[in-house]
Amino acid sequence: MSVPDQLFTDIQVATMVEGETPYGLIENAAIAFQDGKIVWTGHHDAIPHDLGGLDRTALGGRLVTPGLIDCHTHIIHGGNRAREFEMRLNGASYEEVARAGGGILSTVLATRGASEADLVQAALPRVDALLAEGVTLIEVKSGYGLDRETELRMLRAARALAQLRPIRIVTSFLGAHAVPPEYKNRSDAYIDEVCIPSMRAAQAEGLVDAVDGFCETIAFTPAQIARVFDAARALGLPIKLHAEQLSNLGGAALAARYGALSADHIEYLDASGVQAMGQAGTVAVLLPGAFYTLHETQAPPVDLLRAHDVPIALASDCNPGSSPMTSLLLAMNMGCTLFRLTPQEALAGVTRNAARALGVTDCGQIAKGMRADLAVWNVSHPAELAYRIGFNPLSSRIFAGSL
Repeated sequence: MSVPDQLFTDIQVATMVEGETPYGLIENAAIAFQDGKIVWTGHHDAIPHDLGGLDRTALGGRLVTPGLIDCHTHIIHGGNRAREFEMRLNGASYEEVARAGGGILSTVLATRGASEADLVQAALPRVDALLAEGVTLIEVKSGYGLDRETELRMLRAARALAQLRPIRIVTSFLGAHAVPPEYKNRSDAYIDEVCIPSMRAAQAEGLVDAVDGFCETIAFTPAQIARVFDAARALGLPIKLHAEQLSNLGGAALAARYGALSADHIEYLDASGVQAMGQAGTVAVLLPGAFYTLHETQAPPVDLLRAHDVPIALASDCNPGSSPMTSLLLAMNMGCTLFRLTPQEALAGVTRNAARALGVTDCGQIAKGMRADLAVWNVSHPAELAYRIGFNPLSSRIFAGSL
């Protein structure tokens, strides 16, 4: 149902505008939007006279927040790793799982064997699960092709999602995700011969919004990632990085030197890395789904992030291996229970700061000029969104002014 020019009344509004009251909360509020954009929000008694004639919808005291943003996903992929999950729980070692065809390379093989249509159809149920929780913007990475043809196919499939569902998609080229089997022990050659040329091809086709990488002992060194970032910079593409997930190689500090939008995971981040991120304005994207699935014990340095004013975002990290999760509400709860974020930080992490982690400036807050991407909730207080487990209180979802 279209809601072109509308005035929502009888609501609470968590604007998530920084520096106001907690959550930017306005009681007994109203929101006006026209042509898919917010034109005013405030107390009901202060509705401007020129907006008084808009069609009104009373929402029964419900809470309205910005539409949620999942700023780190691998939602396009072939196959699944359920059998591998079962094997590990039955005592199989990492090596045994690998010999049986498990691990990231199993996803690479499944993804290489899938058509664009196959990838889209497999991803749609995962997208629908996020939409049902009030998500209006999803970041989607490549990285399970590790060859030019499949990396581009993944990115085309990601773009296609926005044609099939009322959702915004931003893409990240993640060619530097792992070394494919045909380049075993030749990771430098893979960067030069496959990763960087594929990135250039993706950019020429208009398929990539940012460039990502995995800086880790099981992936790529800081020097190799720097070569990828140099190529991205030459193309005018912003960068982000999987960093300090399993060890500290200084990836986050490297990303900060390049003015990265975000550094993600960061469980092993140290004080110097936090300081570099704070100075660069790089967002810390925390991924509690992977922390939970991998039984990690070292949590991200949340207190240090706060001390250095590093914005904190949260995401699902939806992927077939380490975070087979398609619930941003669960990610919020995990962020609070596992990482000791406050509910206000968790909600900021999937709205205002998630937008910042993607370099997007027209959503994530309820303010004049922003897109009318909103979530309406059957809750009495914003903290309920992070508090409940396995419960979805969404009442309705507004995307560019349409219900």
